[in-house]
Amino acid sequence: MNFNSQPRPPALTPGCDRPAVSPRTLPSVETAGRPLLVRKIGAYTAALVVEREHYLRRKPPISFAFGLYEHGDLVGVITFGTPASRHMQKGACPSDPSKALELNRLWVSDAMPRNTETWFLSRALSILPPLIVLSYADTAQGHAGYVYRAANFFYAGWTDMERKTPRFDYVAPGKHSRDAFRNGYAAKVRRKPKVKYWTVTGDRRARRELMALMKWPRMCWKANPPPFPSLPTKAEDDE
Repeated sequence: MNFNSQPRPPALTPGCDRPAVSPRTLPSVETAGRPLLVRKIGAYTAALVVEREHYLRRKPPISFAFGLYEHGDLVGVITFGTPASRHMQKGACPSDPSKALELNRLWVSDAMPRNTETWFLSRALSILPPLIVLSYADTAQGHAGYVYRAANFFYAGWTDMERKTPRFDYVAPGKHSRDAFRNGYAAKVRRKPKVKYWTVTGDRRARRELMALMKWPRMCWKANPPPFPSLPTKAEDDE
């Protein structure tokens, strides 16, 4: 298909296995030799692709969108936008919630080789202006977030870590759970927690300043792994 269209952050716990390589210099292992190009694309084009290709089948809020091209064909899309929950932004950066955006869609064609998602993500991050980037790995889809770990994101635990009672989602095709609850829903299902990740973008000084503002933790995966025995043991596909 062809579309034209200053406190120092706390140190990590010893033994954590966060990759040492920076996402700005992440090597392209299995994509080496392929003529891949990452560039900005319009929100309209990005929305068309993710609505058709991403498992959620709905358009997210889009502030920035990037396409992955091979020989002129669009083979991947990543989007960043304002989180659906203002609470999420304020919890991450209470002093300036607008600095926090969510990585809300990542799709790469199944025809692309392994590691393409991380290669694409690292380069999209290098193009973004200074921001705090938040993301979730959806355990309901069997995702643990290994793409984010490989791209040097910080691990921040999982949603509802301190909650004692379960949450429920209201399901209607093509709608967010919140809209389904308000406008009618087909089913009510117990919500599975999502694994939380974050990173910062910009030059070294900007990243240092943003990390000082960030209130999500930097946790050790080995010391506090997500307590979900059904999680996959290798990198999953699209988040």
